[in-house]
Amino acid sequence: MAYTKRSDADLLQAALFGYQHQHALLGERIAEITRELGGRAEPADAAGGGQPKGVRSTETRSRMAAAQRKRWAERKATTETPAKKAGTKAKRKMSAEGRERIAEATRKRWEAFRAAKAAKK
Repeated sequence: MAYTKRSDADLLQAALFGYQHQHALLGERIAEITRELGGRAEPADAAGGGQPKGVRSTETRSRMAAAQRKRWAERKATTETPAKKAGTKAKRKMSAEGRERIAEATRKRWEAFRAAKAAKK
């Protein structure tokens, strides 16, 4: 016999009922163990009855936002000055003549290396 939509829904409903029953049994066992350990006997769902951690009032959030805007304004005011800071030196630049001398020295080293390699053969 093939499954139909109706039987799938019935199967899912039965599975849900079974899982809810297991959840209830596990909750009872957890409460029992916590009682033996000397802790609270409340189920885990009821333990978090207050506000979640980190929730702040509207007034507090507005004060925090104002303080952050003030910090950003101070930071922006200090960074609008020229990018050069006292004590930082300008980047050194190599002249074309210096680059050419380095390139020539590198060419000579490679020639010597290749000559030594050819002499070994």
